[in-house]
Amino acid sequence: MILKANNIFKSYGKLEILKGVSVSVQKGEIVSIVGASGAGKSTLLHIIGTLDRPDKGSLMIAQQDVFSYKEKQLSDFRNQEIGFIFQFHHLLPEFTALENVCIPGFIAGRPRKEVELAAAELLDILGVSHRAKHKPSAMSGGEQQRVSVARALINNPSLVLADEPSGNLDSENATALHQLFFDLRDQMQQTFIIVTHNEELAHISDRTIQMRDGQIY
Repeated sequence: MILKANNIFKSYGKLEILKGVSVSVQKGEIVSIVGASGAGKSTLLHIIGTLDRPDKGSLMIAQQDVFSYKEKQLSDFRNQEIGFIFQFHHLLPEFTALENVCIPGFIAGRPRKEVELAAAELLDILGVSHRAKHKPSAMSGGEQQRVSVARALINNPSLVLADEPSGNLDSENATALHQLFFDLRDQMQQTFIIVTHNEELAHISDRTIQMRDGQIY
């Protein structure tokens, strides 16, 4: 089991967002989290991604009790073990595709040559190697999102978290991105947890988790 969240509670002020959520995910699984806006999906994803801490509950990722870590240790763990893909790719505009992909590897302290070779290989796998020296402004939305997927994978994380990854893409690019997740799972044994409103993606996932009012149904 790659992830086990147990009895997660989270409030902001008097507003209860998560009300005792428990979820587990196996290695190599593609899990979609669905539900109406305000159901708590993104808050749960942020906690699973260690970007936020729960008020109560525990989280194990790759057999590590992540919330027992101090902030620096948690930041290092996040960089090396969790990849993030967002609806808006958040590529840095002043850097090329290759440089954007390399950044998490450099933060992890890996040798420059090793990271650059891995980044070039990922861009090739994702079909955007011809854009390696281009800056984001010279790429289409679909190409930018593929570069952001490569960036999420550069440190070979235990878990890849995606928040509405195809929400900003047209239907053709969205379908291609969804297929990419399954190809990466098959090729690299990656595990994906995806918050989505896309019914097609939810339907083809290995498992769909339905959230409503801060709980799982």
